[in-house]
Parts: sequence; C-alpha cells; structure tokens
Amino acid sequence: MDVRRAEVSVSWSQALAWRLERHLLAPAGSESVAGVVRRLGAVPSMDESLAELAVRTRRTSSRPGELAKALAAGTVIKVFAFRGAVHYLSPEDGGAYLALRAAGRQWELPSWVDYYRLAPEDWPDFRAAVRDALHDGPLTLAELGDTLTRQAAYRHLKPVFDDGAGTLIKPLAWQGDMGFGPPRDGRATFQRLDTNPRWAGIPDLDVAGPAAIRAYLGTYGPATVDHVHYWLGSGLSAGRKRLNGWLHGLGDRLVPVDVDGTVAHVLREDVDGLAATRPTDAVRFLPGHDQWVIGPGTKDAHVTPPACRELMTRKANPVTRAGVVCGTWARRGDALTVSWLDAAKRPDAALEEEGDRLASLLGGGLRVRLTSPTRPAT
Repeated sequence: MDVRRAEVSVSWSQALAWRLERHLLAPAGSESVAGVVRRLGAVPSMDESLAELAVRTRRTSSRPGELAKALAAGTVIKVFAFRGAVHYLSPEDGGAYLALRAAGRQWELPSWVDYYRLAPEDWPDFRAAVRDALHDGPLTLAELGDTLTRQAAYRHLKPVFDDGAGTLIKPLAWQGDMGFGPPRDGRATFQRLDTNPRWAGIPDLDVAGPAAIRAYLGTYGPATVDHVHYWLGSGLSAGRKRLNGWLHGLGDRLVPVDVDGTVAHVLREDVDGLAATRPTDAVRFLPGHDQWVIGPGTKDAHVTPPACRELMTRKANPVTRAGVVCGTWARRGDALTVSWLDAAKRPDAALEEEGDRLASLLGGGLRVRLTSPTRPAT
C-alpha cells in the first residue's frame, strides 16, 4: 500500500469535525431520506426505530415514517448486506456493496451444496424461479416458499422455507434478485429489485470495489487501510487481496494524510476541505449501532474510547462530543436520561439543547435528566 509522505497534517479533532459534516451531523443537512442513506452507504435496520432515528437526526426537517415511505417508493432498498444483516441501501449505489458481498460465492461451498441440494449450476434457474414468483408483486417468505416448492426441482426445500430460509435467501439479495418489500400485516415481504426504475443493478466486481472504497473515504475519511478492510473486508467479505489491489489501483486519487501521527487517506478532491476544517464541540445524541460508530468500528479509540466500547457493541445509544463517544442516553418514561462518562466537564447547556432536539424527534414531552459525571473505568 501507499507509503508516500503525507501531503497534509491535521489533528483528530479536525478530522472528526470534517467527518461530522460528511455524516450530516454537524450541521444537520437538508438531504432527503434517500440522500442520507446514500451518503452513509448503509443504514442498519435490525431495529426499525433506530434506523429511522439515524436518518432523522441527520435532517433539519423530518417526519415519522418517512424511511418506510422511501422503501415503498423505491428511493431506498432494504437487503441483506454487511455482516449478513439487513440494511437500507441506495438503489443507485447499493449494487456495488452487493457485488462485493457476492464475490465469495458462498452458495457454492460444499456445505451449502450438500445441505440445500443446489449445485452451482442449479442457481441460475433457481434465481429465475424466484424472480418469476415475485413477478406480480411482493410475497411473504411463506408465500414465496409455497410458490417455489410447487415445482418439482425445489420441492425438497419446503422444510427449509418452513424453518425460515434465513440463510438460503441471502444470496438472492447479494446477486440482485430480490430485497425486502413493505411489511404486510406485520410480516416481512420480498420484492424484485429489477422492477425499481432507480435500481442500477450489480456492477462488475472491479468497478464495484474501487467505487465502494471511494464512497467510504468520502464519508468516513480520513481512514486507514485497516478501516477499509474492516468496512469492506470484515463487513462484506470482499477479500484482503482484492481490497489491496483496488486501493493500489486508485493511485494518486488517494492522498495520505498525517492525523496526529497516524497515516490515513482521503480522496484528492477532499484534501483542501479537510485541511480547512476547524474543530467543533458539537454534541449529538445518536441511536444505538449508528454508522458514526459502526463505520470506523468500535475498536477505533478516536471515536469510541475503550471504556465505552462494550456499551457501543451492546447497542447503547451514544452521546458524542466533537465526534467522540462521551456517554449514553436512554428513554425512560417521560425522561431522556443522559449518563456522562467522560472525565471532562459535562457540557450541560449543549446536552440540554441536543436533548430537546432529540425529544422533538421522539414525539416531544420528554425532559432531559443528566446524571453526575463519572470517570470511565480504566
């Protein structure tokens, strides 16, 4: 990887301030729901309330239910993506992430072939059968299973669908055949992706890889090579050799930056903006598993101090100051309880102000309750 001398030096406080702006957190942006999702690359949807809050807190004006409406309108898609979990992606850019996830061709592993009795050469017809089943619109998983298993070739999969088929259906998303549709009577549905006019399809792998790296650096930079491997390698199983090749191939488009002694990278077009950024003391209340924390990973001590890491991995709601996790918040009855975990003086006025903003997103009528400062354990 590139070992050139850094072209610019910045502090971590500058770097995080620039990243906050790119995340539409300081200041909040005027992007649409789809614009926020596209900017972040992916929004986890294990908990729909957290996914919606992740989007709403990045917008100056929003209403409840707009993320669900965006899915119904096709301006966002919802698929199995990072770490096998469900995420909202952009239909224009999401195919790049799915291409990386599909690169490992997991469905061709001997264990898969033995268990599902689908050989690699069977998958093109299986995928076509799934798309045909979804031709007339979204189906629940049970309905999809009933339709498929009427065919002799897939009758043996009935017990798999009866058990939920949670693993079998993931490659159908990775290969661009289907994603989640709007829920029906509280049950998940699945729909074809190629009927969405905004869906750009699955690009060639060697197009997808560099595009995904550029997107990551544009929102989560300055980032180290390890950050890229965490996001696209650990997250999507893109493969270390492939990632290193794509990084090398970007050449002069990547610029090494000295961030308080750490060599990180940004896109060349972002160097001047990064260098001109001034630190911020902005306080933000974020939902659990927000991409601000998950994007660089909870091991990144510049964002998540070690004393806070376990809380973040357990999906606690972070309170950040200047981009650094300094505490947590929780809704308890009619109160937003803030636990301040940083040794620095608690910024009560800023916490009250941001707490009021969060309360308005959650429906109002909530009072902010601040606990006494405590020094994190070492």
